Amino acid sequence: MIMRIQIAAALAALVLGAAPAVAAPFSLEAAMAYPFTSGLVASPDGRRIAFVREVKGERNIFIADGPAAAPVRATGFSGDDGQELTQLVFAPDGRSLLFVRGGDHDGNWAAAGNLAPNPAASPDEPKVTLWRADADGARALAECDAPAVSATGTIACIRAGQVWTVKPDGSGFARLFFDRGTVSALRWSPDGSRLAYVSRREGHALIGIHGGAGKPITYLAASSGNDGTPVWSPDGRQIAFTRRWDGLDGYARFLDQQPSPWAIMVADATTGAVRQAWASGTGLRDSFPDVVGGANLHWAAGDRLVFLSAATNWQQLYAVPAAGGAATRLSGDGFMVEHVTLSPDGATLYFSANTGAAKDDDTRRHVFSVKVAGGPVTAVTAGTGLEWTPAATHDGVALIAAGPRDAGAVNWCAPRCTALPGQAAPRDFAGAAMVVPEKLTWQAPDGTTIHGQLFRPVGYAGKRPAVVFVHGGPPRQMLLGFSYMRYYANAYALNQYLAARGFVVLSVNFRLGIGYGWDFQHPADGGPRGASEYQDVLSGARLLQARADVDPARIGIWGGSYGGLLTAQALARNSDVFKAGVDIHGVHDWSRSMLETIGPPRSAGDTQRDRALATAWASSPLADVVGWHSPVLLIHGDDDSNVRINQTIALAAELRRRAVPFEELIIPNEIHDFLRHAGWARVNAATAEFLERQLKP
Repeated sequence: MIMRIQIAAALAALVLGAAPAVAAPFSLEAAMAYPFTSGLVASPDGRRIAFVREVKGERNIFIADGPAAAPVRATGFSGDDGQELTQLVFAPDGRSLLFVRGGDHDGNWAAAGNLAPNPAASPDEPKVTLWRADADGARALAECDAPAVSATGTIACIRAGQVWTVKPDGSGFARLFFDRGTVSALRWSPDGSRLAYVSRREGHALIGIHGGAGKPITYLAASSGNDGTPVWSPDGRQIAFTRRWDGLDGYARFLDQQPSPWAIMVADATTGAVRQAWASGTGLRDSFPDVVGGANLHWAAGDRLVFLSAATNWQQLYAVPAAGGAATRLSGDGFMVEHVTLSPDGATLYFSANTGAAKDDDTRRHVFSVKVAGGPVTAVTAGTGLEWTPAATHDGVALIAAGPRDAGAVNWCAPRCTALPGQAAPRDFAGAAMVVPEKLTWQAPDGTTIHGQLFRPVGYAGKRPAVVFVHGGPPRQMLLGFSYMRYYANAYALNQYLAARGFVVLSVNFRLGIGYGWDFQHPADGGPRGASEYQDVLSGARLLQARADVDPARIGIWGGSYGGLLTAQALARNSDVFKAGVDIHGVHDWSRSMLETIGPPRSAGDTQRDRALATAWASSPLADVVGWHSPVLLIHGDDDSNVRINQTIALAAELRRRAVPFEELIIPNEIHDFLRHAGWARVNAATAEFLERQLKP
């Protein structure tokens, strides 16, 4: 039967910090009061930076003019309205900043009717709008997205998959040209006379160049591959871009891993003639990078093309002459490079990586630099904190620095790193009372080394209830501190709150995640090919059962997205171990996802399809629901463009049919990464209350 609870009362008790049997040092509200910083960018000359700061759901953009200058608030938005601020880009002169307000920029597909999210349930339909901020304030320009501004001041943006332009005062909004595909990745030539872009077609993608009114589009050596990441040479005569071939298509890719080889092409921007400057190998590790930013292609000083490759099992930086030749590796092995940016003069690369001189730095992020021409890698930051998303300045680099008790603030490093003034967390933020998580490693049953972080409660004696946390993605890595992703900064705060309430919390970095090499991220039998990652989760719970401070009969699990999938899998396969769980927008039937993504069989008797669907079903939580006995709380926003709510609807129907106790919290209008602070507060409070009620005597 369905157990229905009065969630509102539970929320009030937890958010206001009602006294438990052993008083918690902080409330859930205090745990969530951290400021979250994102979107850090620098002006083309590196003399100004801008970033987004969100405090309790209120988002605004700040601009700073140097390491000693207090950031100036450039926008005047108020309230927890759930409207994102993204796509920050400075005009060439650095005096104005463009940005986009609204939308869901992390969804896997567009919402029906291209409707923008409306998590605050406003009676007025929200729109995705382009804004401009300068010394006179911020103003909306047009309904469009993904801005790019030329050297001459022309602003291009994307609306309904096509390119539009608008003047800095918001006038003259009109479509620039027509393209048969869906347009993305707008890139102006250095002189502002031409616009390169990606045109996504059915099964392939092209690079197009718009050269002016009345001139035909120039397409660069169209092929059956997927072209992307166009970058101009400094003189505007050439364009480099990536070309990749995705291996198996349709259901076949869910049966076997196949390499996705790729190449870097260089085109004459006038004639469209194309030559190959570099090509990957043909092994699995040579596949096109599937990390944020993809290949991270840059045209750097000395006509060198810089990119990422995991050919050695580790995502590393390489440089190759634009004229063609052998690639030179710029960074070392044993760690993963992320968040790459180029200095204004094109001679220096800044990047973040999970390495450093301190113990356990493989579970942190630090910022480094290296010359494009090669040479030693220099650490910009070090220690037990975390630093990420460098933005190159004229005198060094700006970055976001965080830690175990600090969600992050912008630092300007020139070369010494100094936090910009005026970024203190709200007084009610409970960071000082949070525990410092410990890194743990253990062996999965097949011998794979698994990493995780342990949150140990302070001030509690005896055997405690415990919770396993499993992240989503799954190409993510949970860290020894606050995350650079908003979703996981929230998860970290909730894990801290659970520890403060007396839970021993283990966050598991299971295989399929990043930070431990290409092979770890791409197991042959992971996900819908066999769910081998589940053994990492179960072995983590076994590790907790063996601890002297854990009651082995009171272990729960929670997670969102892929973590919701693994939570459901744990409860279906091992209700004997996991006594309760909170499943937030999880995938519950891989085969349903495949059918929705790929569609019906191409022909009768499609054995590949049948095999793929059978394996996917066997890898799904619903396949093992007969063994599910533990209670679960199901949570889902019904405007989710990453995991369809039908996944939760299907699971709820099956649990109801089998009389498995479950509760549910459906949040109207919310997306996958709940946009409102109030939305996350409801989710966190319901999660904590449910776990306490189920796992504490």
